[in-house]
This record gives sequence, structure tokens and C-alpha cells, in this order.
Amino acid sequence: MSTAILTGPPVPGSSLEGDLRALGFDVRIASGTEDTAALIAAVPGADRVAVVDPRFVGHVHALRLALTDPRFPAAAVAGALTVQPEARPALVRALSAAPGSGVPAGGVGAQAGNAADDGDTLSAVQAARSPVVTDALAEALDADGTAVYRPELGSLVATVPGDPQARNEARQAVTAVDDEAVRLRSAVKARDGFFTTFCISPYSRYLARWCARRGLTPNQVTTASLLTALVAAGSAATGTRAGYIAAGLLLLFSFVLDCTDGQLARYSLQYSTMGAWLDATFDRAKEYAYYAGLAVGAARGGDDVWALALGAMILQTCRHVVDFSFNEANHDATAAGKSVTGSPTAALSDKLDSIGWTVWVRRMIVLPIGERWAMIAVLTAVTTPRIVFCALLIGCGLAACYTTAGRVLRSLTRKARRTDRAAQALADLADSGPLAEAVAGGFKQRARSFPGFLPLAIALLGGTVLVATAAFTDYGSLWPAVAAVIYVVTSGLAVARPLKGALDWLVPPVFRAAEYCTVLVLAAHADVNGALPAAFGLVAAVAYHHYDTVYRIRGGTGAPPHWLVRAIGGHEGRILAVVLAAALLNSSDFTLALTALAVAVALVVLVESIRFWVSSGAPAVHDEGEPA
Repeated sequence: MSTAILTGPPVPGSSLEGDLRALGFDVRIASGTEDTAALIAAVPGADRVAVVDPRFVGHVHALRLALTDPRFPAAAVAGALTVQPEARPALVRALSAAPGSGVPAGGVGAQAGNAADDGDTLSAVQAARSPVVTDALAEALDADGTAVYRPELGSLVATVPGDPQARNEARQAVTAVDDEAVRLRSAVKARDGFFTTFCISPYSRYLARWCARRGLTPNQVTTASLLTALVAAGSAATGTRAGYIAAGLLLLFSFVLDCTDGQLARYSLQYSTMGAWLDATFDRAKEYAYYAGLAVGAARGGDDVWALALGAMILQTCRHVVDFSFNEANHDATAAGKSVTGSPTAALSDKLDSIGWTVWVRRMIVLPIGERWAMIAVLTAVTTPRIVFCALLIGCGLAACYTTAGRVLRSLTRKARRTDRAAQALADLADSGPLAEAVAGGFKQRARSFPGFLPLAIALLGGTVLVATAAFTDYGSLWPAVAAVIYVVTSGLAVARPLKGALDWLVPPVFRAAEYCTVLVLAAHADVNGALPAAFGLVAAVAYHHYDTVYRIRGGTGAPPHWLVRAIGGHEGRILAVVLAAALLNSSDFTLALTALAVAVALVVLVESIRFWVSSGAPAVHDEGEPA
């Protein structure tokens, strides 16, 4: 249990002690700095501890934001400070360095109250104006190298009044602001898509509050969203009009729950490692399971759309890889020693954002998850799966062209130097296996003289040759195997030097597109029942590995262990295995080989992913994912 230590008895009439208990703290009252240190030492080492000035006046939600957020080792607002176990030693050092009489004996609250009872107004004012120990401790923690998070309070109040008049004014300011209304507003993401902002969030925030008041956790809501989406996929798989209508409605409800879990996490500050993993992966699992359900339903009606379903999954996954790669490459890039904050293209984007309606148009053009799922749900209910996938491919294709073109222009107009951290992140996203690494090692010295555009050009050349050869030769031909060998060489050359060029962030997306599209083309050429569904399963398993890599990097823990990448072959190793299977096996055996490879990759990746995300080494975050 968390412990809150008041540096003296609360001021008479204050609700502070009850507010802290309502936030889950065991409240203890100290008589001075030395007593505060002794009470902190008595708190179990694995527990959170807070130090609060007894004169504190403010909203309960201000205390909640400062004292209960699990993401930060230390956090503070005026008059209140909290540390988690990893920051406890720094707090002890700060207390030991504080003056022994940092708080008047008996506590400032007690002195002010007693003086007022005796009619000694001067003594009361002097006691009320005594130093705010918690603020001094927060400054000492910062000076000691422990970053102290200070939440944005907006209209919320958090203060330590210096005299009775200031205290009355602070209380009036607290009364003037609706704490619960602010909490509800802050539960909604500041930047979201049009559909979510105007069609979902106006009521989903109240659903989040309803869940919080009944003790439900974000993870439970996330799981409910997944189960609802799976039921939607099952309804679509029936292939009936009633099933399609039910599927569309259930998909929309799943999205409502998907918004609710994040709002619940922000409303109640329930961020967790497991929540990060669930939230990061379940959105993709729901959407791709729904694609599979639509494909099964269409097959029941005699229309084979598995190629379209796989194409939609490939396009959507590659869009996400473009997003991740660009962001990782540029968020800490520098120019002439200064942070890169803009470019002519970015300036134009900011100018457009100043025109209100263009903001929403530009957010809708990129077809984020809210607009995308709404389109899928409506088209599922009123049309056919083939039309759903065609609309999805066209819409996502245009969105991908729009976003990628803008990012290419930004990259070319920025005079940026990318950091070693960014280059390592791109290398991790490339997912190079032992074959590509061997080639890269052989050309490491020569690669240093490569022009900046060459890694991307080499990657594009190898990927294009591979996919084109697979597409324009018959099933069983050896030419795709030759192209795969060429691809192994080019993929190694592309990563032989650190990926710090202006457009090197496109190298991982090119690798993803080459691998996924090759599997799609070979499965389509096999022309046997089950080949495309097996390919869908394989791409889904590999895509999960790539998403898992992204979220580990985002959490600051680095890529998955090297043994995992080697165990599943790297992108070039998997391509070589699939191409050789297509060249040496008949169509039926090729389908079995794809199925076996999909199961093997899924088992290895899932076991390691689950082990990591439930371990203490995983970051305690709640990933926001793409704008909804």
C-alpha cells in the first residue's frame, strides 16, 4: 500500500487527510523533518511514498495526477511530492541534507491552528509562511539527477497558501472549478481523428467513468474489445447478410471499447506493462482477424477474396512501419548541433493547421483507425467483402501516398544529422538475419563510402527484382530462388553502414513490402485451396514480430533479443525459405510448408513477447497507438 506522510497535522477544516486516503494512501503525520525521515524509513522499500505539506489546498485530481501516476519515478505539484522505490534513495539523501528544523516542531498546521485559537494572529501568519519542505525536496531531487515529473494542471488548483487570506482565495478557486469535469476532459486524447472526436469520445468518456466506478481495469476493457471484435469476425464469417450487419455493428462497438480503455487508463491513471502490450497488439489483432472473417464469409458465398484480404493487411502493416521508421529516424535528429524542429514542408503543414477545417480534412485523409473501422463497418453491412477490401485498398493506398510523399519531402528539405540511437533503431526495424548480417560484415569497410541515397536504392532494387520475378514466372520456377539470393545480397549491402541518410528510414518498409508481397504472390501462384489463408497466417505472425519490435523500441528497452531474430531467420532468411519451398514442393505441400512456418514463427515470437511484457523489464506505459 502507498504511504503519504504529512509534514505536520492538517490545518483545521482541511479535507487533505481524507483526500489522500481516498486516493489509496495510508496517511501518517510527522512532527518535523527528522520525524519525516524516520516515517519514510519505516515504509516498506517496495512501496510508493508521498510527502505532503499539511497546508496544501487544491483539487483531488491535482493530487491524483502528481501522486498516483505509475509512469514516473518521482512527481510533484506545489506542496506534494511522491517517489517510487527506484527514487527513494534520492529522497532520503535530500532529506538528510535538509535543515533539521525544516518544519517547525509540532508541524506548521498545528502551530497555525493553535495560534489562531489563542488569538495570536501574528504567530499564525508566521507559521503559515514557514518554508514548503516538499517543494525544496523536489528541487533537491532534480539537482541530484532524479527527474521530477510535474503534471500540467490547467485550471486545477494546487498550492500552499502563505497566509489565511491566500488560503481562503485558494479554497474559492478550488470551488470555482469542477474537478470531475476536468478529469473527464483529460481522459480524452488531445489529438484524435474526426470520427473519434465527434462520434465516439462525447459518450465513451462517460463509459470510461462508469467502468472506473465499478472497479474495471483498462486491461479488462481491452480484452472485452478484442472479444467483441472476434465475435464480429465470426459473424462476418457466416457469409449471410444478417451476419454482415451484425459484424459491422459489433466492430463499431469494439472500437468504442477500444477508445474507452485508453480513456479509462487516463481517467484513473492505470498505466501498466501488461496494458502497454495489450493495447499495442490487440488493435492489429482485431483488425486482421476481421479481415480473415470477411474472407471466410466471402468464400462461403463463392467469392475468393483471400488475396485482397492479405493485400489489405500488407498495405496497412507497411503504412505503420513507414510511420514508425520515420518517427524513430527524426525525433532526435539535429542540424548544426540544434534539434531539428521543422522544414519548409513542416512550415506549410503548420500554416494549414492554423486554418481550422483543414486540420480535420488532413486527419481524415490519412484514414486513421476510427475512420477506417467506420468505413469497414458500414460497407460490411451494406455491400460485399470484395467491395470492402477494394475500398480499403484504394483508401489506404491514397493515404499511404499522401503521408509518405510528405515525409519524403520533409526528409529531403531538412538538413539533419541522425543520431546513433536512430541508426540502431532503424537497424533493429530492418530485422536482418544471419545471411544479411554476413553480407553486411563483408562490405562494412567499403560501405562507408556509399552515397547517402545508395542504401535505399539497393534495397528497392533487390525488393523489386524479387517481387517482379515471383510475379512473372510460373509456380515451381527456379528463377524466384535466384532472385531471392540476389535479395539476400542487396539486403545485406543496404544495412552495411549505419542508416543515417536522409531517406534511410524507408529501408525497413521496403524490406517489409518485399517479404510480405513475395509470400502473397507465391501463394496466389500455387493456385490451391488453403495456400492464401496459410500465407495470411504467416504474414500475420511475422507482422506481430515487427509490431512487437516497434513497441519495445518505443518503450526504451531496445529490440527483441538477437537470438529471436536469428531463430526466425530474419526477413531475408524467411524469404529464401519460402521461395525454395515454392520451387521444390508441389502446391499442396507448399501450403503445408507455409502453415508449418506460420505456426513455428508465431509460437517462438509469442512466447518471447509474452515473457517480456509480463516481466519487470517492460516499460510501464500506455501506448496511444495511431490517432483514432
